[in-house]
Amino acid sequence: MGRLVERKLSYIITGLCFQVHNQLGRFCREKQYGDKLEELLLHNEISHRREFEIAKLITETPSGNRVDFLVEDKVVLELKAKRFITKQDYFQMQRYLQAADLELGMVVNFHHSFLKPKRVLNYTKFRNDNSEH
Repeated sequence: MGRLVERKLSYIITGLCFQVHNQLGRFCREKQYGDKLEELLLHNEISHRREFEIAKLITETPSGNRVDFLVEDKVVLELKAKRFITKQDYFQMQRYLQAADLELGMVVNFHHSFLKPKRVLNYTKFRNDNSEH
């Protein structure tokens, strides 16, 4: 059985996202969800960087990749407020994860009635891990 990447941290982030969704509902703008989430991250003393340029993390990375949140320098968090999460959203997350050399990203779409945070793994890290065994 494989390991669950950043289990505890992703559980905490998911719980905070549910709090945001319960407080604001499903018809706010992405920035409003981000503001509320940042408030909860600060309140819970969880280190994070908002609107973070990945090139500041890894100097070899091309500039221009800016994530909504980088939580504890381990998890990329992208917030959405739209009807559907698309393949492009997943491709965007893969680009961010590869550029930051991180294992886990989360895409959270607040527009739905029922919140379903999506965990996205950096497939290049796991493809390389599996080829070594």
